[in-house]
Amino acid sequence: MAKRRIGILTGGGDVPGLNAIIKTITYRGFEDDIEVVGLRRGWEALTHLNLEDPTSRSHYLIPLNRENTRTIDRRGGTVLHSSRTNPSKMKKLPDHLVGPDRPLTKHTNGDTETWDLTDQVLANLSGLGIEHLIAIGGDDTLSYAAKLDKLGVKVIAIPKTMDNDVRNTEYCIGFSTAITRASDAIQRQRTTVGSHERIGIFRVFGRDAGFTALYTAYATSIRCAIPEYKVDLYKLIQLLLEEKHANPSNYALIVLSEGAEWEGYKVQEYGEPDPYGHRKKASVAEALADEIKWRAGEETIVSDLTYDLRSGDPDFVDKLVALTFGNIAYDAVLEGRTGLMSALVEGRYDLVPIPDPELGPRKLDVATTYNTERYRPLYAGKRGLPIFLNRAS
Repeated sequence: MAKRRIGILTGGGDVPGLNAIIKTITYRGFEDDIEVVGLRRGWEALTHLNLEDPTSRSHYLIPLNRENTRTIDRRGGTVLHSSRTNPSKMKKLPDHLVGPDRPLTKHTNGDTETWDLTDQVLANLSGLGIEHLIAIGGDDTLSYAAKLDKLGVKVIAIPKTMDNDVRNTEYCIGFSTAITRASDAIQRQRTTVGSHERIGIFRVFGRDAGFTALYTAYATSIRCAIPEYKVDLYKLIQLLLEEKHANPSNYALIVLSEGAEWEGYKVQEYGEPDPYGHRKKASVAEALADEIKWRAGEETIVSDLTYDLRSGDPDFVDKLVALTFGNIAYDAVLEGRTGLMSALVEGRYDLVPIPDPELGPRKLDVATTYNTERYRPLYAGKRGLPIFLNRAS
């Protein structure tokens, strides 16, 4: 009798903690005589894999075992690698699928045409004998997992993103390490900003949600700007100047989400959109620095912390949550469940439905988290909240 076989993939941006998930699922699979197949480069493994080509198989498939996963949890990143592939909207076909029989999909905006390779994904899952798929990713990666679930594929999801913006959970893997990294960097750079008596401006990830900026500001006691609320630029500059002049070292600090805006300013985007429609964002930190120089004549120091926050080893919280999310997902596989995601709800581990892609990313509740007068986190009213100070939505 053939062994049961499950697949596991990591999609989107890497974060610390992913390897811990891969290892714990592999080890438990070994104990239960279940094969675990690693799918390299996220959803690309299932769109580009040519089962008839040994080179393709070796490139996209990794049979996982105790030997090749023994030490992977000691470092960050993902041994399965990643990509931002959207099988529903492929701009280019893999060479072995090129042919006149595959129809293009025209989108409502009329300016792009793509291929939907979901049939190829289903064929590869069937050809590999994968009975259950564990998909680890953010809202983009998990949006396609939700689609597969509706098509009858058994899928369990694990949320990861340092933006912490996946719905139905209070926590996503990578978030704690990101805040730890950002806080450490800001505290170190206080000496430089203070030595030069400037305003320090820090940019962090957060395309649509301000969790990373807000929690960094909360931990370091500085101001922040988030995508959920457009600040008044004149007022913001005045607050920074007041704080700078009141500081014995004559400096002030602020952290901005990459998607933060102020009245009269819209974040500039450039480059081709990725498979999920996202373009790169120009630095709002540089834009704010220019405004401060022009309006107040003050010098600034701009620091882009973005990619550094997702690099390196996981902290304790991300290691703990990653291992636990992985074990919850594996338990769900053993129970034959599908369409569910490991989560933290009211501070407790749980299984919840994979978020509805139509709802988009989760966002901060400005009224309960952000001081719109001082452009700081709200520090009052935390009694009774779960450990990460927010509730799943």
